[in-house]
Amino acid sequence: MTSMRDDTAAMAQAILAHHAAVFAGFPPEPAPEPTRADPVYQAALQACSTLGFIAHDAECLAEAWLARSLRVGAFQPECWPDEPADFGLQPVPRAHAFAPCPPQLGLYGVLPDAQWVGRMARAGVPTVQLRFKSDDAAAVAREVRAAVEAVQGTAALLFINDHWREAIQAGAYGVHLGQEDLDALSPADLATLRASGVRLGVSTHGYAEMVRADAVGPSYIAMGAVFPTTLKKMATAPQGVGRLGVYARLLRTYPQVAIGGIGAEQFAEVLSTGVGSIAVVRALVAAPDPEAAAAQLMGLLRDHSPPRNRP
Repeated sequence: MTSMRDDTAAMAQAILAHHAAVFAGFPPEPAPEPTRADPVYQAALQACSTLGFIAHDAECLAEAWLARSLRVGAFQPECWPDEPADFGLQPVPRAHAFAPCPPQLGLYGVLPDAQWVGRMARAGVPTVQLRFKSDDAAAVAREVRAAVEAVQGTAALLFINDHWREAIQAGAYGVHLGQEDLDALSPADLATLRASGVRLGVSTHGYAEMVRADAVGPSYIAMGAVFPTTLKKMATAPQGVGRLGVYARLLRTYPQVAIGGIGAEQFAEVLSTGVGSIAVVRALVAAPDPEAAAAQLMGLLRDHSPPRNRP
């Protein structure tokens, strides 16, 4: 007669046997303290920690694995969880949701100032983001207004990173927030942002943050960093294409943006996951000929993506 511990260990090994190759390259993480006695939950918690998922993501996966086993009536080690309901994501149509954006955002240029925003918008880049860093409130307001003016007469959709009040005042198409910025919003702030009609994009770096983002129903979800990047210090390790693929399946009802260290040579494998947009920084601003680089990257996207429709 086997014990529950033996059952749990055998189930964990079955999960690893089916999925270790997909998530190769990540060192094991310490398993968090289990919050349930269920052997499916405990097996998934152990296995996902061994596969390198950090504690809150392993916990999120273990809960989803248990939810699916209860829903289908069986433990299925060969099936990686990707059903939104098993993660507690909002059913579609979402009760809480921001205004929609195109399902395919195409090439997404993340740019340091309004001059770059205008330059890439005129080059035909379909989605641009102003990521302007300054502690000078007046300078921020000026740069956001200048960026909104810079895309006038082009088809580019402009998102403003962080500075959501200035974005609303200037009439920007959308706002992009990181997890810390999202957490800093009060319920009143969130209501103001949603009521303005502005589109919202949210950065995520794993399962727990995706669940957190889904709770507000953003217009799109960004996932990364896919590859190593030197542009900013990342709290989480690069996610890799294997993880990006399972994230994309889970978030299939959202427009998705892949970001982080992606150059032309990685476009094909990133797009093979099903994401509809790739965000780039250095591939444009560090290119000898940014307009030519934009044309090349947009061509790669056209080769792999369905036509983009503006709502």
